[in-house]
Amino acid sequence: MHIDEWLQAIPPLWICALVGVVIGLESLGIPLPGEIVLVSSALLSAKGVVSPVWVGVCASVGAIVGDSIGYAIGRRGGKPLFDRLGRRFPKHFGPHHIAKAEHYFHRYGMWTVFFGRFVALLRILAGPLAGALRMPYWKFLVANVLGGIVWAGGTTAVIYYLGIVAEKWLKGFSWVGLAAAVLFGLSTTWYLRRKASRASSLDEGDLEGVVRSPVDV
Repeated sequence: MHIDEWLQAIPPLWICALVGVVIGLESLGIPLPGEIVLVSSALLSAKGVVSPVWVGVCASVGAIVGDSIGYAIGRRGGKPLFDRLGRRFPKHFGPHHIAKAEHYFHRYGMWTVFFGRFVALLRILAGPLAGALRMPYWKFLVANVLGGIVWAGGTTAVIYYLGIVAEKWLKGFSWVGLAAAVLFGLSTTWYLRRKASRASSLDEGDLEGVVRSPVDV
């Protein structure tokens, strides 16, 4: 059973709660498919199963609260916390991943928290690593709130309206609409993956064009 089919089997209120919890746990530092749950819930909102407003609100709250808890855990546990996590979960918290994320923090400061929300690896590491590196909390909070709202609310809105448009195409053009929707989805996925790859690349990241000088951690 696909995740969207599974979500349709539970009440709308629980869908919103699930979105907030999964994204919150992912932001806290637990590798969960938060983005997949968010996109699936947003698609369901386009079908009228759940309110897109509540999906966006719950996702934003989960992202902000989860990152804040992750910050507190990272600040308390410090670098030894990541050493232990690296030994247990090398795929997500290996030395290479931590070193790369730490470089972003030293180079871009609070912007790493904001833009990290849009990159899978940094989305998991941003909160705990910001705490471990002793980023001032007010800087973290500003970037965390803005990044959480823009990512969660923006993703929900985009997927919701794309779902509405795609449904109209399918009703009005049958197989032509289906082919157009599939091609559009594939091209969008390719574009987003390309952007994410460039953003996570140390040498080819797009943050250089946004941040002219690094913000000290």
